[in-house]
Amino acid sequence: MQTTPISERHRQYWRANLRLTSVLIAIWFFVTFVLGYFARDLDFTFFGWPFSFWVAAQGALIVYVLVIWFYARSMNRLDHRYGVAEEEH
Repeated sequence: MQTTPISERHRQYWRANLRLTSVLIAIWFFVTFVLGYFARDLDFTFFGWPFSFWVAAQGALIVYVLVIWFYARSMNRLDHRYGVAEEEH
């Protein structure tokens, strides 16, 4: 079995990919565990419900959708920049 040496451009692509993924996972972790943990201390009402409910039920879901959207958009740009984009139909 032969292995093909990885080019510097390929390394740069994966470095950028891992950096983007790491940042987005850190945001996910912060929203899921840190904000969720401290949200119960937010003792004011927001549209008739405790604010902690809104953080858990609505805010986190909005952030998750934004993370997915940003990842897809950024990876498409990264793919085009490094010439590994899929053909569009």
